[in-house]
Amino acid sequence: MRCALLLVLAVAAETLPAADWPQFHGPNRDNKSADTGLLKSWPEEGPPRLWEAIGIGQGYSCVAVARGKVYVTGEIAGDCVITALDMDGKPVWTQKNGKAWARSYPGTRSTPTITDDGLLYHESGLGNLVCLKADTGEAVWSINILEEFDGRNITWGLAESPLVVGDLVICTPGGKEVSVVALDRRTGKAVWKCRGAKDRPGYASPILVDCRGLKQIVTVMAQSVVGVRASDGKLLWRYPYKVYADENILTPLFQDGFLIISGCVRKGTTSLRLLVSGKECSVERQWRNGTLDNKQGGMVLVNGRLYGYAELGSRRAPWVCVDFKTGETVFRSSPLRSSYKYKSGSLTYADGMFYLYADNGNAALAKATDAGFEVVGRLRIEDPGKRPTWAHPVVCGGRLYLRYGDKLAAYDVRRRREEASLSPVGQN
Repeated sequence: MRCALLLVLAVAAETLPAADWPQFHGPNRDNKSADTGLLKSWPEEGPPRLWEAIGIGQGYSCVAVARGKVYVTGEIAGDCVITALDMDGKPVWTQKNGKAWARSYPGTRSTPTITDDGLLYHESGLGNLVCLKADTGEAVWSINILEEFDGRNITWGLAESPLVVGDLVICTPGGKEVSVVALDRRTGKAVWKCRGAKDRPGYASPILVDCRGLKQIVTVMAQSVVGVRASDGKLLWRYPYKVYADENILTPLFQDGFLIISGCVRKGTTSLRLLVSGKECSVERQWRNGTLDNKQGGMVLVNGRLYGYAELGSRRAPWVCVDFKTGETVFRSSPLRSSYKYKSGSLTYADGMFYLYADNGNAALAKATDAGFEVVGRLRIEDPGKRPTWAHPVVCGGRLYLRYGDKLAAYDVRRRREEASLSPVGQN
């Protein structure tokens, strides 16, 4: 009888369209999922776990979901290993991408990027950029961007996730001469090189910005933020942005002509206005908020408000909401605490809800109000490992993916039709 009931519930689940999360922070690199029909609250024990993949290697990288597979990276026996799992969490293939970063905080950082035509790109902490066939793991080409472009590595290893723009793959060697490069994504040959920034790489991933018809690559370097013309690699602008220990980690957010950047240790969050004139661009500061000093957990921009974790600016209430237009703090909230040592929390957004994940293995489902986050579900990873859980959560295809140490778990966060019809929350 119980088995029959489970079968009925499975059939009655909300029908979700196929969805992909093919790169760091999703299709648009804005950290927002297109999923609908998701739970508006969790049971006391948290959402049901579908599977746990063990032995994927140590790392802090996020997952990518595409072509019916889940892609993740990790350090195994000193190697940087890319693993493709099927939707049941079983390995389909593994492929090495050279040696893994082995110095401070060893493990992988970069999330794979998968294209519609079935190619996968991944950059190791030591600068090895590979192109593989996403379905089989077969190597297409590889290049070490530090060696090829006289680049410079940084204190905790390269961490950017490659950006694909048309036929180009964008990466940041951060050399004295060449700062950003565009490679032919099918051959690995250089198409253009950006010169003039003269800055080491940051830990952030580049984004594509289209402002008033001018397409540019925006990325965060070690001590600056730069805009590079996407057509030919010309450096359009450079905004000095020095943070503690050169920990420029946050991937920028862009909307309505304004760029959001943030830094740790009270650097705060800054809004830059892009001033486009034909094929040229400059920037000016619009506002700065000193409370939201986001380090590495990412931010989300939803309905004119920015949400993220403040490392030091608000220790007792570390989750902060800021008005996108004015820079004013809307609320400080404490729905989920991080470890005392690392002070880091990450998040993502799907179907009107926020998925919060702390560096100690605690997770929560919350909705935002004017007064703060209202928690409607909690989840505790039983064995998160000895290292901080810095990988950002991912919601894709009705599943929540949480990575911790050398493990990855998938949770079912789909809403059932009977729950949607019986629960008042489900009517929203």
